[in-house]
Amino acid sequence: MTGDPPARRCGRILVAIDRAASDLLPAYFALVMATGIVSLAAWVQGFAAIARALFWLNLMFFFVLWGLTALRAIRHGARLLADVGNHARGVGFFTAIPASCVLGTQALLIQQFALLAWSLWIIGALLWILVMYGVFTVLTVKAVKPPLEEGLNGGWLVSIVATQSVSVLASQLSSQAGWGREAMLFAALILWLGGAMLYVWIISLIFYRYTFFPFKPSDLTPPYWINMGAMAISTLAGSTLILSGDSSPLIQELLPFIKGATLLFWATATWWIPMLLILGIWRHIVKKFPLRYDPLYWGAVFPLGMYSVATARMTSAIDLTFLGAVPPTFFYIAIASWSLTLAGLAHLLIIGRRGL
Repeated sequence: MTGDPPARRCGRILVAIDRAASDLLPAYFALVMATGIVSLAAWVQGFAAIARALFWLNLMFFFVLWGLTALRAIRHGARLLADVGNHARGVGFFTAIPASCVLGTQALLIQQFALLAWSLWIIGALLWILVMYGVFTVLTVKAVKPPLEEGLNGGWLVSIVATQSVSVLASQLSSQAGWGREAMLFAALILWLGGAMLYVWIISLIFYRYTFFPFKPSDLTPPYWINMGAMAISTLAGSTLILSGDSSPLIQELLPFIKGATLLFWATATWWIPMLLILGIWRHIVKKFPLRYDPLYWGAVFPLGMYSVATARMTSAIDLTFLGAVPPTFFYIAIASWSLTLAGLAHLLIIGRRGL
């Protein structure tokens, strides 16, 4: 209320911040992923002012989310640890990895902040080791596990997005690595291949869950768009390897394979788009599932922007100029989706502020 003294109002704000930290979804770093890739799509399409504005906005999102995560670890550590062992929520921790690496790519390409890009890549690589082996180990050894239809969702594919994001930034930074250039490209190549194999394992389970278990509208959560997004970022990782490894003996020796696999990943990502649109129509129009803001929708915005950037990079790497209309089309779709999702977040924050 406006009549409250400043000290009391400040106390309410602190309580609200603490509550936000307590309830923070591990997957909320998808906000940074989505904002970063829309910024990069804008940069590729020549909208430099939009790209730079989104970079600074994304930097703010990144630090706010890490601040809330740190507060959650300090004050609500038990809830954070419970999320690590939760099959549905634990994989959300993977979003912190592409958040770091996508922001690092923004820093490198849009602002030419090389030191910041290196720092974010190191953070992303360390987080990849910690989260990849930490979360999957906990989920493997826990005594009580949910049935497949309850524990598995599209969010599991963020583990592939995380792996490929580290690969992409490693390739981009390789030109600045001096004597370590070949080592960086080798790391990028191994991560790209490993991420592709991980996709095969997980998407097999997801497709099995799709077709052999009852499927309710509530089961089709927004992260299922990562089915496409994981292949789109694999396309980007392959394309970046091709473009960055022009003088690398290893990459040149494997060039036909890398080009073929990159095109395979793009074809798979493209296959998913009509399928996901049909399922979305079934969910919201046929089954009338309400369409309202959910933090998980950032995980649906990211693949749209990634498909734009990945297609643009692939057309340069493999000379597929007849696909030139695809990247701008998906850029406009991605920025519209990002704007609508941001409006939903702003509406949620305004409602929460009125309650203070």
